[in-house]
Amino acid sequence: MKFVYYLFFTFCFWNCANKTKSSTPPIAEDTQELLEVNKSKIDAIKIYSFNQFKSLLEKENDTTYVINFWATWCKPCVEELPAFEKLHAEIGSKKMKVILVSLDFPSEVNKQLIPFIRERNLQPEVIVLNDPDTNSWIPKIDKKWTGAIPATLFYNNNKRAFYEESFDYKKLHSVLKNFEL
Repeated sequence: MKFVYYLFFTFCFWNCANKTKSSTPPIAEDTQELLEVNKSKIDAIKIYSFNQFKSLLEKENDTTYVINFWATWCKPCVEELPAFEKLHAEIGSKKMKVILVSLDFPSEVNKQLIPFIRERNLQPEVIVLNDPDTNSWIPKIDKKWTGAIPATLFYNNNKRAFYEESFDYKKLHSVLKNFEL
């Protein structure tokens, strides 16, 4: 069974990588100042093993967590990021947190992930999950997760839901209605 997970996870990474060869638009001059403000946040991206990351999956407080698993080389992942960005921007006083969990390879963080975050001025917290034992941690996120990305976990004290699919803002908002915000 572990071999099947490994093959599927590898295929998903390979498949997404082959679909994403788009060029990134240049940074607009008016966003340069915002990028400078966020530079320290970007440079402080945390790289977690699953054991370190696990605590983010088990918070027992009155906050709803939206945890999106993605990678810069996955075209469907990149296409849905604006929905998570919009959700993050609209949180306001709601007790909600959006976390973008990058599955980019650690060797690509400085040359791929950080420039990607800067170019798009991503505001939600971005962390890197670096644990090659996918057969071990994928079912701990959700027993039905095949390892394909994008995937999103929603949870709070009362409810937990996992989706192995892409989101737009309307669909994100619809799922969150079930979390009593």
